[in-house]
Amino acid sequence: MSDRITHECGIALIRLLKPLSYYQEKYGSPLWGFTKLFLLMEKQHNRGQDGAGVACVKLDMPPGDPYMFRERCVKPNPLDKIFKTLLRSYNEKVQEGTVHPEFAETVRKHFDFGGELYMGHLRYGTSGGYNLSSCHPYFRRSSWPTRNLALCGNFNMTNTAELNASLIAMGQHPIFATDTQALLEKIGFFLDEEHEDIYRFLRTRGLPGAEISRRISEDLDIARVITRASQKWDGGYALCGLIGNGDAFVVRDPAGIRPCWYFQNDEVVAFASERAPLLTVFDLAVEQVKEVEPGHVVVVKKKGTVTTTRFTAPLPRASCSFERIYFSRGNDIEIYEERKALGGRLADQVLASVDHDWGNTVFSFIPNTAEVAYYGLLSELRERRRQEVKRAVSEAARKGALTDELLDELIIRNWPRGEKVVSKDIKLRTFIGQESMRNQLASHVYDITYGSVKSTDNLVCVDDSIVRGTTLRRSILRILARLNPKKIVIVSTAPQIRYPDCYGIDMSELGKFVAFEAAVSLLKERGKASLLEEVYQLCRAEVAANGPTNHVRKIYEPFTPEEISARITELVSPRGISWTGKIEIIFQSIENLHAAVPNHRGDWYFTGKYPTPGGYRTVNQAYVNYFDKSEGRSY
Repeated sequence: MSDRITHECGIALIRLLKPLSYYQEKYGSPLWGFTKLFLLMEKQHNRGQDGAGVACVKLDMPPGDPYMFRERCVKPNPLDKIFKTLLRSYNEKVQEGTVHPEFAETVRKHFDFGGELYMGHLRYGTSGGYNLSSCHPYFRRSSWPTRNLALCGNFNMTNTAELNASLIAMGQHPIFATDTQALLEKIGFFLDEEHEDIYRFLRTRGLPGAEISRRISEDLDIARVITRASQKWDGGYALCGLIGNGDAFVVRDPAGIRPCWYFQNDEVVAFASERAPLLTVFDLAVEQVKEVEPGHVVVVKKKGTVTTTRFTAPLPRASCSFERIYFSRGNDIEIYEERKALGGRLADQVLASVDHDWGNTVFSFIPNTAEVAYYGLLSELRERRRQEVKRAVSEAARKGALTDELLDELIIRNWPRGEKVVSKDIKLRTFIGQESMRNQLASHVYDITYGSVKSTDNLVCVDDSIVRGTTLRRSILRILARLNPKKIVIVSTAPQIRYPDCYGIDMSELGKFVAFEAAVSLLKERGKASLLEEVYQLCRAEVAANGPTNHVRKIYEPFTPEEISARITELVSPRGISWTGKIEIIFQSIENLHAAVPNHRGDWYFTGKYPTPGGYRTVNQAYVNYFDKSEGRSY
């Protein structure tokens, strides 16, 4: 994605089902689970660089000893810093003789993360800034193990204000910070109630304190807690939670918007945002990893039992298509094939754009995340060219006109040609992650391979999606123009992004989308500017009524996708450069998106069809904000 948008966060949870001594004896280290957590998070590093956090629970620690720990970091390379810090502490204890790795019990007693239950989070902030207090896991403390709660997640809630209002109605005094804080307090409230109900029941029977604590831990019904806490949740979410007694849970939203996967054997239960990291870290076959079902909570009790329970009414499946286009790593075989299909399905538009000029067209990609789609496009183009060559050779053979010169013309001089014309300086991109500085330095992120394109060539570059058009406008097209091609064609594997997202991606300001900018420009040019005021009034009324209609769709209805694409091309074309070639921007069609990614139909940013009421409230509020010139998130 040439424009930077906020990525999805990443989650990981590991529950060891054997004593630490088992892993010491079998794998040679009592830190086997701790190491697996690090690997599982590192393999999802694509999902967060704004911060990282880990938590650990030790089972059956004696009274007086701590049993629940957390470490967080928002400095550059946060995951690396966290694990280096913790391993340094471990090695110091080994050197001083406090910890003896061959005796696992010394690890449990003296090393904070020498436990059986681990949780990790990789953060891309969509709210709350970049300070440590906004970094997951969040922690709700108590002197009762069964009331201690650590929570992290990959999510956005559309109705945080409503959730906070419900906490106030309960008598709480919530701090209006983030949706994470709201969920923490919501779950914590019902966790407290569950605890108190069991405690009062047992106390009337005269049980001693230690037995009461044990029975509360056994009887605590986490699924019931989540069912009660989630009654008003509206959003896309995959949540992980640890309870101080050793229980753990993972929750997925009822539309399956946010992804979550897990596997279980007799040694471990592990969860992650993506399937491929689980396959790699635990050396698994694809069929061993299962999807957490939408609208279900998976509970791992302290004793190691695993149960899955539906906690809310189901919704039509709306798994995020952006996960397949861009967010998730492409080494998952299904995602890999889908991205290839996204590229392949652009072939018709690309060939029309370059007038089937095989011999004078160079194909490439930008950024690196578009590489798999580029392979898919080239594969489809080469297949089509093979069919063309086959027909031409057969025809020439029938006429007795098959010559070496003809074969050279068909194959050698007119075959789809791919080049690596653009490369990205990853270190520089990390350095300029903050948007204000990024806008000043973005042109230096990319380098080109000078001489790879001739002045008679068309240059086709595959991009995975185009959001704001800012990077195209300010840097990419200017850089590509230095290659002096005849024509530049930018090909987006995603359709036009027309509507805001409120379920995890930080794309909530409508006025920043280049497709919206193009539609508004066309309305004004064609004397239809009054529609902007009309839609404003409709959106205000819809927000007030909390209605289910997306009135922003009216902005796009007067125009074909091709008209909007043409205006986008005009808007992003660089000014004040000496190159005089043509530019064209091509977008994937909705129909081809659905054909290439059939099982992830969450496409509200393209179609405006939202899976929850909060989505419709968000899109209408986003337009009200735009019209009122009010910046900031619309949810």
